[in-house]
Amino acid sequence: MNKKVRMSKVLIYAGAFMAILIGSGFATGQELMQFFASYGLKGLIGVLICFVLFTFVGVEFVTYGHSRSLKNPNDVYKAIAGSKIGSFYDYFSVFFLFLSYTVMIAGAQATVVQQYNAPKYIGGILLGVLAIITVAFGLNNIVDVIGRIGPVIVVLSILIGGISIFKNASNLSQSLEILNTLNTNHQITHASDLGFLMASLTYVGFNMIWLGAFSATVGKEAENFKEAKKGQIAGAIGFSVAVLIMAFAIILSIGKLYDSQIPALILAVDISPKLGIIFSITIILGIYTSAVPLLWTPVARFFKEGTKDFKIVTVLIGAAGIVVGLLFDFNVLVKYVYVINGYLGIVLLGIMLYKFFKRKYKIVRNI
Repeated sequence: MNKKVRMSKVLIYAGAFMAILIGSGFATGQELMQFFASYGLKGLIGVLICFVLFTFVGVEFVTYGHSRSLKNPNDVYKAIAGSKIGSFYDYFSVFFLFLSYTVMIAGAQATVVQQYNAPKYIGGILLGVLAIITVAFGLNNIVDVIGRIGPVIVVLSILIGGISIFKNASNLSQSLEILNTLNTNHQITHASDLGFLMASLTYVGFNMIWLGAFSATVGKEAENFKEAKKGQIAGAIGFSVAVLIMAFAIILSIGKLYDSQIPALILAVDISPKLGIIFSITIILGIYTSAVPLLWTPVARFFKEGTKDFKIVTVLIGAAGIVVGLLFDFNVLVKYVYVINGYLGIVLLGIMLYKFFKRKYKIVRNI
């Protein structure tokens, strides 16, 4: 008997999907500028490509989680790519999560400096210390509560982007000319020098590493697989719409924010200074809720939570992440951490596509 699909459950899964993908890069607008807006209108085509691929990988991950008996969520990589390659992605994903934690530190620092003109290292140190305390002392319920900020960031981003587009729509031709000049003079950072298509693929590639274990767990634990599947699709739609709107808004205002660490804040402040304050707080909360699992996962992969060793390693790794995050500018970490890891994600995407079409071909042959 088919279970009824509960829309409330679908929306919960969709919200979780979006929350996983919303880190400092999306919330601040920095990754949207590098991966999409810097390529002009072609970048918006890239967003549509990302939507298709996010839908594909989300559904595939929950399908693997549902159909395989995975003892560990990271075993999804072995299920997809085999024992040896899968083991590599298992350990690589742990390292990438740590690197992503350093990006969160840099993002918090840049947000506090830009919005509040605070001393340079305050934001990053505070975020890192809070993340370390939360992980070391098991205060994850706090994160669960604040973690609902993910969908709020998406809604606020759509609102800010939508208003900004409405205000600046007449600037399109002028903005494209400015963008062309910036590109000619190498004054704007691109995620990839190989063009918008490669930038889009690397965007999906690094986000896949975040999604893999999480979506596989959703598929494994879901009472109704159809709800989990539709949740991934709805999450991909919601996230992609937010990316599309914000990327277009950034293009329309590119002249005033191309060299900003936090372009989304400039859009918010342009609408209202009070909205800028509200959005900056939302960004910081969103970064915090992303930073905690990014720190917890690498430590919990090798040490039992709550033990003395777990706490010591949490402090050491958390402190190391703070140092790295404070050493480099936010836009630099976004470009190199996400893009380099994105290339490895593309390889995994290729394997998933190959397995998918091979599976479908086998089904067709057996009909």
